[in-house]
This record gives sequence, C-alpha cells and structure tokens, in this order.
Amino acid sequence: MRGLVSNAQVPTIADALIGELEQEAATTRRVLERVPADKLDWSPHHKSMSLGKLALHTAQIPATIAELAKQNPGSFPENFEQASAQSVDEILTALSDSVGKATEIVRGFDDAAMMETWSLAVDGKTLMSMPRVGLLRAIMLNHWYHHRGQLSVYLRLLDVPVPSIYGPSADENPFA
Repeated sequence: MRGLVSNAQVPTIADALIGELEQEAATTRRVLERVPADKLDWSPHHKSMSLGKLALHTAQIPATIAELAKQNPGSFPENFEQASAQSVDEILTALSDSVGKATEIVRGFDDAAMMETWSLAVDGKTLMSMPRVGLLRAIMLNHWYHHRGQLSVYLRLLDVPVPSIYGPSADENPFA
C-alpha cells in the first residue's frame, strides 16, 4: 500500500532519547535513594570522588550535558569542581530537576539539529566533534550510566543493598 498518507506522528531522534532518559531516570532514582545520608563524605580511595560528590554529579549529568549540547561550540567552565551533596533530598531533587531540564532541552532539537556537527572547544582549540545526537547518546546517557555503575559499587562497599538495575542484583530480584 505505497503512497498512503498517515496522520500518525513520526517519532523523532529526540523522542527516542527522551524515552530512554525517562526510563533510566527511574533506575537512577532507585540507586540514589539507597545513598546513606551519613556516608556522603565517604570515599573508597583517596583518588575517588566522595559518595556525596559522585551522587550529586550523577543526578546532575542529564541537564549539564543537555545544556552543553545547546552550545556550539560547547565549552566547560574554568576550574570546575563538583560540589558535594549535603543530603539525599538534595540529590533526589537535583535528579528530578536535571531530568526535567534535559527533557525540555532535548525536545527542542529537531532531527536536523540532532545531526548537526557539535564541537567542544577549549581556548579556541577543538577537542572533539560529533553529531549532537552523539554527544547526547555518549555523554548524557552512557556517561550517566557509567557513574550510576560506580555508585552501585560504592553501595556494595558500604554494605548497602544494591537495587536491580538491568536485572537481578545480589540483593534484589525483580523476576522472583
């Protein structure tokens, strides 16, 4: 039946990214809810971020990277230092705000903007270039998952039950 016109909306690249962002936000929330409030200053190693810094960084990644994607070329703030969370409520609020802001920004990119070459420059020197969707996929999402995985290790080291992420953990089986 070639040539039929449909009134159905064609999904966009943004729709796909937002769907994944929303799904993964629920999983990230489950991990962040397990962060023990009395251990925010704890770190597994002197070269590692504290639990409070890592948790807040993880919560803020979606909005931070979505904001960066709006810039072209993008640039990092000079002398950036990750703040440490003062409470678990702060972390969970930051996650909600971050996912909301990222969703709003990503929704504003049409497919042409998603495929536009985005660059990161420091002092006028281009460090990387990729389609904007690549930035959102690799840094906003994959980088987010990387840090969520680190958090799950921190939880294990603190003997906090690790939630199911993509399947059973040693502490939680959603299939049982």
